[in-house]
Amino acid sequence: MVAHAGHLHAEHPLAVDLSLSDEQEQLVEAFGTFFVKECPPAVVRASEETDGFDAGLWEAFGALGGPTMGADPAVGGGGASLLDLELVAERCGAVLAPIPLVDGLVTARLLAVGGPSTRPTFDRLRDAQPPVATLALRPATDGLARLVPAGAVATIVVGLDDDDLVAAEADGVPVGSVHNLGDGPVADRSLRSAARTVVATGTRAHELHEGAVDEWRVLTAGALVGLAGAALELGVDYAKQRHQFGVPIGSFQALAHGLADAATAVDGARLLAREAAWAADEDEPDSTALARMAFLFAARSAQQATAVALHVHGGYGFTLEYDIQLYHRRAKAWPLLLGDPRRGALHLADALFGPVEGH
Repeated sequence: MVAHAGHLHAEHPLAVDLSLSDEQEQLVEAFGTFFVKECPPAVVRASEETDGFDAGLWEAFGALGGPTMGADPAVGGGGASLLDLELVAERCGAVLAPIPLVDGLVTARLLAVGGPSTRPTFDRLRDAQPPVATLALRPATDGLARLVPAGAVATIVVGLDDDDLVAAEADGVPVGSVHNLGDGPVADRSLRSAARTVVATGTRAHELHEGAVDEWRVLTAGALVGLAGAALELGVDYAKQRHQFGVPIGSFQALAHGLADAATAVDGARLLAREAAWAADEDEPDSTALARMAFLFAARSAQQATAVALHVHGGYGFTLEYDIQLYHRRAKAWPLLLGDPRRGALHLADALFGPVEGH
């Protein structure tokens, strides 16, 4: 499961080589095949009636060791790097797989470094039918974590409650999802209403949570890149098939230029997401800034790509019968899990230049 991350050119020590190793190429092929086979559009559409989650697909992902593939082998994980996980997230995003892959991977890595107290919780994620573990992206207020990704289906929620990072168990009370544009299993969750384990306290708790959220940014950027690339393929295929005035509409410059501009942006977002993952793996000093850059640029590029592809479809693109609307809605919804993108830009500015006093 372990693959090698990007490396530095010897002759240009500051130039990052993000070409994939043979192992990474195999990883992409294996998970690409898995998601295409196990998650056709019918699965995505059906999940919209079940809180945006497909339990069978999650179980199949668990059978591959997926939930713990990014954890340290010393505790039973797969040892995959963050760059490896970003590549898998791209394949997951390309088919809009209705499983909390990003949330689960990040949370498993967090539990794996929590020490003996969290080991029993982590070990459960290695079961043949793994529970769903997720990360509360925002600190809780009076013990309540708001808009938790996968919160409606998660058995374990890891979140920051005051100065404690805790892993809270489900309390058995059904959780209704919060309505959202992407039809995902988003819900508010209490971190105090059931049994919980303290992962870390004080400064260490805040550092671990902030690092996990940055990993979430990187992997979500990868998922958005996969989504955007697949949406562009839908747009290009339709532009080739649809004819007007006796020629394919893709021959019209207004459409061709829009698709080309979007494709260029997606390529840039892909490179930035992979560089951010590599920087985190190598503990580079600019890894935090790169994570935030990658997330913001991937979000913008995905929204641009899906909007262009949807409009290539004309009025059909807005109808439920066409898959492009599934991509367009999720391109908008996934980044909003972290809140207002404008606040994300402020977080990036803080990472680059330091926080402004009084803000």
